[in-house]
Amino acid sequence: MKKIINLISVILLPAFLGAQVVSVDPAFPTQNDTVTITFDASEGNGALTGFVPIYAHTGIITTAGGPGSWQNVQGNWGTADPNVIMTPIGNNKHTITYHIPTFYSIAGGTTVTELSFVFRNAAGTTVGRAADGSDIFYPIYPANAGLLAAFLSPSQTQITSAGTMLNFSAATSLDADIDIFDNGVLQSSVTNARSINASFAAGSSGLHTVELVADDGSTTVRDTVYYVVNTTVQTQAVPANTEYGITYLSPTSVRLKLHAPFKNYVYVIGDFNDWQPNPNYYLRKDPNGSDWWIDINNLVAGERYAFQYWVDGDIKIADPYSELVLDPWNDGFINAQTYPNPHPYPTGKTTGITTLIHMDKPAYNWQNPNYVQPNKDELIIYELHLRDFLATHNYQTLIDTLAYLERLGVNAIELMPVNEFEGNESWGYNPSFHMALDKYYGTPEKFKEFVDICHGKGIAVYIDVVLNHAFSQSPLVQLYWDPNAGSFGEPTAQNPWMNIIPKHDFNVGYDFDHEAQATKDFAERIMKYWVSEYKVDGYRMDLSKGFTQNNTLGNIGAWNSYDQSRIDILSRLKAQMEASNPNSYMILEHFASNNEEQELSNRGFMLWGNMHGSYKEAAMGYIGNSDISGAFHSQRGWGFKHLIAYQESHDEERITYEVINYGNSSGSYNTQSLATALARKELTSLFLYTIPGPKMLWQFGELGYDVGINDPCRVCNKPIRWNYIQDPNRSRLYNVVSDIINLRVTYPVFNSNNYRYSLNGATKRINLDDPGMNATVIGNFDVVAQSVDPNFQNTGWWYEFFSGDSINVGNTNATINLQAGEYRLYTTQKVTVNNDISTRSNPLFSQGFVAYPNPADDQLYIDFAQGISGTVKLSILNLAGQSVLELENSNSVQARMTYDISKLKLGTYLIRLETNSGISYDRLIVR
Repeated sequence: MKKIINLISVILLPAFLGAQVVSVDPAFPTQNDTVTITFDASEGNGALTGFVPIYAHTGIITTAGGPGSWQNVQGNWGTADPNVIMTPIGNNKHTITYHIPTFYSIAGGTTVTELSFVFRNAAGTTVGRAADGSDIFYPIYPANAGLLAAFLSPSQTQITSAGTMLNFSAATSLDADIDIFDNGVLQSSVTNARSINASFAAGSSGLHTVELVADDGSTTVRDTVYYVVNTTVQTQAVPANTEYGITYLSPTSVRLKLHAPFKNYVYVIGDFNDWQPNPNYYLRKDPNGSDWWIDINNLVAGERYAFQYWVDGDIKIADPYSELVLDPWNDGFINAQTYPNPHPYPTGKTTGITTLIHMDKPAYNWQNPNYVQPNKDELIIYELHLRDFLATHNYQTLIDTLAYLERLGVNAIELMPVNEFEGNESWGYNPSFHMALDKYYGTPEKFKEFVDICHGKGIAVYIDVVLNHAFSQSPLVQLYWDPNAGSFGEPTAQNPWMNIIPKHDFNVGYDFDHEAQATKDFAERIMKYWVSEYKVDGYRMDLSKGFTQNNTLGNIGAWNSYDQSRIDILSRLKAQMEASNPNSYMILEHFASNNEEQELSNRGFMLWGNMHGSYKEAAMGYIGNSDISGAFHSQRGWGFKHLIAYQESHDEERITYEVINYGNSSGSYNTQSLATALARKELTSLFLYTIPGPKMLWQFGELGYDVGINDPCRVCNKPIRWNYIQDPNRSRLYNVVSDIINLRVTYPVFNSNNYRYSLNGATKRINLDDPGMNATVIGNFDVVAQSVDPNFQNTGWWYEFFSGDSINVGNTNATINLQAGEYRLYTTQKVTVNNDISTRSNPLFSQGFVAYPNPADDQLYIDFAQGISGTVKLSILNLAGQSVLELENSNSVQARMTYDISKLKLGTYLIRLETNSGISYDRLIVR
């Protein structure tokens, strides 16, 4: 009985993904063979076209290492390594021959499944890859596998026109009779051979099946590839009010609309058509000649589908307006805890990033739909990068950690970019899909839950939006791309979104043309999307000074100068955002001339106010450049409190690091000692948050984070230092900052319009007046003792916030002696300290305690609310309600207690507190 084996090359595409880029002789190698590798530098990404010599960089994929995991890598990158130099044979082809087990030093018992390749010039500055930028893989076959047969080229479905000559080549592992058929019609035949070639004219319009049949007398093997002959593009107007991207028409149908001027035809391929360019999925063209569209029906409600556009037969892209994407290079590194049940990538059926749609997905049930964020001038913003804030880097853990931020007193969180960017571990300023949520941080539902819970706690959420540029994985770049232009490729002149050459010197990636209508349309969708879909409260616009078509390359001064066109562009974006959510705010990272920033402030924008340099000098004890008066909006001549002053951001060096390494000293007083450096951070924080107007702090600044920004590189992962809270000096800093912030948001005097200040000397002073209470802040920024004139606003009793002391002022200018680094905050009303301000204003203490960090590992810290007395029982319960660890059973507790939870297994628990007042619970995650 004859054995029949059917293969489909389009399904086995990874086996020959690099077949046109890399060919191997023999075509079906085993791991013990000697092979000749031929690399065609003009194929794939074509980056090495014309280069001589070329070097291979290669490894093996094994069953032990798993898919995509290079092992036994050969080639020393960046060197002219003679072991991997290739021989040029003409026509941009280069070869190298080696014995697989010897060349890769393969240990006995190792099973090799693939050879992996990229190719490079000697310096490693130019790299040849597959067409989509991925690595190249070639399969290794088991010995004695019998008859194998496969198409070697083409490696994917071809799209062509009738009459075009098509070329096919195939090979077998054993001698066989081999035939090639086109829709059942024989096109080529050989007998007793191991290879076959066929050339024939493309047939009539539609999808064609090209079949390879190999028969060695005992086994018949079939393989299949496809080609499509285009029909005439149908011109039909896009239905009215159809937005670009995905429009859900019903639970089972969607409409797709793509902006692609100058293109000839577009197919959509996806899970719904087995990734084939079927004529039924041929997009119509609008009479404007630029927009393409299609309705897809008969989908299944509740199901998810991945898809791509296949444009002009050589470009595959995801939808530029994707809300979720599948990334074949990075999704595999996202754990199930962060993103459970991901949709599988269509491995073997396509390459590159795909769009993901979800038919009739359940709507999120918002618990706080009527949240109103704080006034602009009342904001205390915590800037946060999830990757470097929490080891789990996901929204659920951030939800579980909100108690820490709530106790700190902040009323807004500003997240660094959460839209899809290149790679997983990045700051996020390399955007690829501006509307797609990056899955590395969690699911859309979990992000909505995070925003919702923040709103329930009175915390606004802003996200970083990057509209100065896009990076190379963006379909806006890929649709119109010349890989041979410039040093690394450039957008073409036909690109409707991008400038070919950036308009300013600080550009990264590829520069948006904000005067182009296509960019206006795209940016408008971004502005409306996040504030409506995720109910975020506004945007921080990265590099907003770049939103101009005025060419200032080579002249940074001109770029900084007043630019009316830039103001108009930003005003348009703000209006579009507010059209979707009238209560949303726009924050600019601008740093332009003061008259431009003043005009933007007058138009309702808030602007970052980088005061790092002055606060750094003040913290280090160097007085000459320590004038911090620029943190006042009025110092800049602004009429509105729209200046978000800060001493640290993600872009600035950490002040505690600078003080420890470069701080001043005098005698025994040395700012470079950790305790003193942290005390200096208390001083600068007092003189930041008591200045009226919005303020910002960078994550862990409240604990004195002291790892340098360039350790080991600016955007590299930084150590996550929740253990700082164990240090009494750092814990004190947190409490001081928390007290100041909570005092600030509680008492109107700290946002007063009536103030005076003296902030340019060794001693600094702020006087704040309000009908309810006056306040005076004084501090000595020198490294020696100084006397300061407080300039009290009135005589009578004044109360010092931190010590609880009081003084009866008879002479408002009587000097007060302050030691180096000493500070005081006087008010005309008595307010208590020792975290009473934080405790009283924090709703979390209604349950009697705050536990942190959460998630925790071996140590758990619990702060108890004041007033707890009598018997205190504190225990950890599993989710079945059973006690697994008793932490406390006593008649009294200190305000802060530390507990060992190292014996707990990983998982979710409940913390149970029983006092004379009742029983309360909180959730705890142990990681």
